[in-house]
Amino acid sequence: MSSDQTRVEKDSMGSMEVPGDAYYGAQTRRAELNFPISGLRMPRAMIRSLGLIKKAAAQVNRDLGLLDPKLADAIASAADAVASGLHDDQFVVDVFQTGSGTSSNMNTNEVIAGVANEALTGKRGGKSPVHPNDHVNYGQSSNDVFPTAIHLAALEGIERHLIPSMAELGRRLRLKAEELDGVVKIGRTHLQDAVPIRLGQEISGFAAQVDHSIRRLSAVREALGELAIGGTAVGTGLNTHEEFPQRMAAKLSEELGLSFRPAANHFEAMTNKDAAVEASAACKTVAISLSNMANQIRWLASGPRCGIGELQIPELQPGSSIMPGKVNPVIPEAVMMVSAQVVGNDATIGWANALGSNFELNVMMPVLAYNLLQSISLLAGAANVLASRCVQVDAEVVVFGEVRGLQANVERCNALIEQSLAMCTALAPRIGYDAAAAVAKVASKTGRNVRDVVNDLVGKPASEYESILGVAASPAAQSMGPLRQDEVDQLLDPMRQTHRGTGG
Repeated sequence: MSSDQTRVEKDSMGSMEVPGDAYYGAQTRRAELNFPISGLRMPRAMIRSLGLIKKAAAQVNRDLGLLDPKLADAIASAADAVASGLHDDQFVVDVFQTGSGTSSNMNTNEVIAGVANEALTGKRGGKSPVHPNDHVNYGQSSNDVFPTAIHLAALEGIERHLIPSMAELGRRLRLKAEELDGVVKIGRTHLQDAVPIRLGQEISGFAAQVDHSIRRLSAVREALGELAIGGTAVGTGLNTHEEFPQRMAAKLSEELGLSFRPAANHFEAMTNKDAAVEASAACKTVAISLSNMANQIRWLASGPRCGIGELQIPELQPGSSIMPGKVNPVIPEAVMMVSAQVVGNDATIGWANALGSNFELNVMMPVLAYNLLQSISLLAGAANVLASRCVQVDAEVVVFGEVRGLQANVERCNALIEQSLAMCTALAPRIGYDAAAAVAKVASKTGRNVRDVVNDLVGKPASEYESILGVAASPAAQSMGPLRQDEVDQLLDPMRQTHRGTGG
């Protein structure tokens, strides 16, 4: 049947013409025409979860003796095809639709019924022998199916994609931290020079952020593991078998290899989407953490000659249409944009739950689902590219030059250390805070480095510091005697003054 032909399908409101090659029916077509808003469609993960729910429901209802085995098996087969992505083009309803997700649930019911009917009769679409409501949707409601699909899709996305991507990013960061642990650079606080730090220590902080992100994401398993399925319309379980919720949770756990259980209270599960808000909050924290490290990487790599330039990152593509030779930190910038989107998504999700939960149902679930699943997908992708195209470039990725991951500009690090006034901190225990501060002021005013200024004090008794620096040395410094050259070198040598490892 060609797509330029139509056929007539019926629902409770009457007849509708649908495309001749469509598996869906009248309700889907009405929704398609009613919501020409964004052009955005349900994410693949959501379609997969809806298909898996319908497959499990057909099998459970068959096993309970509530559905003809022949019809149940045809539904399960068609639902499995939907879950596998074979009919994604049939999911035509806009994200901005009826707030319960009824349009998407019926889109699913009608497509599965249409595929099953074609398999059983050779005729596409229709309601016989498989009816989208009476059979595919048996013992269910959009009100419990849709939130269940959100939990399935979100938990699977976090477990199968986001956490593994973050784990790989953390692994590569730890390797880089070890590789660059011998490089000493200046640390900064308040955007001002502070004290020396090892580059490996700085990167180890990024790796720890990733570890904490994984812990936060793992914590949402408990909330997302509760399923609303079995609550039907308002949480009472009307028109479904009393064993249906438990059997569905067991079937879906087996199918996905994840741990699901019936909601402890179906009324809460139907009304509130607090679990989705919790998952989104974890994603927002991950996004902020990734943005933080991406921003720091691009600042440390700024230059190449007139910025900080302590770090070198892979050169992946030309950076300007007008400035020849300019190369930009494209991966960190992409990660920061992903983070901005995820933070915005979190605001939408919070708003959807706060204002959409009225009495026995949340009526802003589709946009909540879209934003949550987009956040999970974007973060997984961002972590992947940050790991494989910035921290340590995969072998198949083309780069310009030999920098295939985070590398230290050792010469630049050493030069900035020697120029820094922060080296005076190491002198304070020996000559006193006031004298060390005076050394910093002299070095700043004269343009000399700290080592040269302190060398003027070598062999001078502490009593002469006031005439040289304009400040008296501490009593402790006076009792220690004059500074020695070897002592100065030891104090100002950042290799000796910076603790090794990740905890220094």
